[in-house]
Amino acid sequence: MIIEIGIVAGDIWHYLDEHGEVKLSQLVTGIDKPRDLVLMSLGWLAREGHVRLEGQEDYLIFLRK
Repeated sequence: MIIEIGIVAGDIWHYLDEHGEVKLSQLVTGIDKPRDLVLMSLGWLAREGHVRLEGQEDYLIFLRK
């Protein structure tokens, strides 16, 4: 499972690099992965300081540069 979370984290990073700021709902639809897996991968990226999440419920997500 940890490998899959890492792969999806990479997918998220590339998606955000290409699209800029996105809502969580757009990200889940855009990378076409299960929402739970996207949330685990976002947690990983946030913990490592690669992304920021703002707002509530349908978070705005963007890369830290």
